[in-house]
Amino acid sequence: MVKACLNGPRMKSEHEAVPVLSSEIASDVRLAADAGAGAVHFHPRARDGRETLDARSCGEAVSRARELCPGIPIGLSTAKWIESNQAKRFDAISRWEVLPDFASVNFNERGYSALCSLLLKRGIGVEAGIWSIEDAARLVKSGLHGRCLRILVEVTEKEPRKAVSLADDIEGYLKRSGVKTPRLHHGYGRVAWPVLENGILTGKDVRVGMEDTLFLADGTRARSNKQLVEGAVLLARRFGREPLRLPKGNPDT
Repeated sequence: MVKACLNGPRMKSEHEAVPVLSSEIASDVRLAADAGAGAVHFHPRARDGRETLDARSCGEAVSRARELCPGIPIGLSTAKWIESNQAKRFDAISRWEVLPDFASVNFNERGYSALCSLLLKRGIGVEAGIWSIEDAARLVKSGLHGRCLRILVEVTEKEPRKAVSLADDIEGYLKRSGVKTPRLHHGYGRVAWPVLENGILTGKDVRVGMEDTLFLADGTRARSNKQLVEGAVLLARRFGREPLRLPKGNPDT
């Protein structure tokens, strides 16, 4: 599967095609799906353009995306940088009325276990965000991996060879620990494409979009999220792997 990550914390000052308004996000969801994405991930925005966990803003973004592209699984972020106060963050998520299909939880942030429980109780699938071997160890120790929709191996290392090596090391640790939960590999900036390519070659789901990179694999500045997804799909096919669309759903529901 190729998952599209449409915006993250990026603003239009970084690229004019970054979707910020709910209508822009919904349009990009449709275009990404048409390009071959099997799921999408985006960060809803408040009226001032800042990332938000507010129920109204999140509900509007998710609803508009589903109207334009019914059936594609939609994921949101729960990252600490969106709301640094843990109590306020949990309260905001508990007030979501229009629920995403899944949400990512960073295991390097305090309260990850309680946040996973909150999401699962609400019927929202959990993506465990693993940035390091230490995060992987937290996941294994918690026992939550068996309840997660997938594990995100998220590489922040900035040197391409080291980034690919780190992804492989995390993957090796999870395998040795007997973790069978599906994995998705992705990186940021200049390592996004090397990590994505390695993920495809090793049979993992992958992620691409303007949250992770503004450039195509050849270094050309991308025009849109659609073009980035098209590039990832083409790369997968070049390696003999046809990206699949995944059905909605949470293994606990």
